[in-house]
Amino acid sequence: YRMRVLPVLVLTPIAIPEILMGVALLIFFVMLNVTLGLVSVAIAHIAFCIGFVAIVVRARLAGMDESLVEAARDCGATPWQAFVRVTLPLIMPGVVAGALMAFTLSIDDFVITFFTAGAGTVTLPLQIYSMIKIAVTYFDAAWVMALRLVVAALVLAPYAWASGQSLTSTPRVWTKFAWLGFVGHAAPFFLIAWG
Repeated sequence: YRMRVLPVLVLTPIAIPEILMGVALLIFFVMLNVTLGLVSVAIAHIAFCIGFVAIVVRARLAGMDESLVEAARDCGATPWQAFVRVTLPLIMPGVVAGALMAFTLSIDDFVITFFTAGAGTVTLPLQIYSMIKIAVTYFDAAWVMALRLVVAALVLAPYAWASGQSLTSTPRVWTKFAWLGFVGHAAPFFLIAWG
């Protein structure tokens, strides 16, 4: 049984505990004399999320019909044209799902960000942690609720875009769930803002 090295390297960050990965990345950046800041946080989050994205895209590639790419090549397409016009549109749902998963994991991650962020670097998890240590004001809570509304809109927008309809012209059941989710995200904002 021969094991391939690349899949193991890509999928390893999923199995490693976050605190171990954070410390390892901190040591790695210090050894390379990389200044800790947003660049180091971005590199750390890419290293952390690449395994999850690879799983989703690889699953989409496994279900793809290879004869479509071969047909494009037979019709005179270059390898790049076959990739852009055939393969990429077929795997695009996997790419979008992987990007949304990476965004969710990245915005939620505190431990790796804590170890790889510099002194002046502020991300959302670090800001929330510092607010909890000091005190949470009504303005800060309203800011977080507004961010929840933006994220909820970003999550709902691809569904409307994929169906080619606006959220109000989709079936009744979907509209009820969409408005329920909007009200669920908006209610705490209004309670905090006017409470």
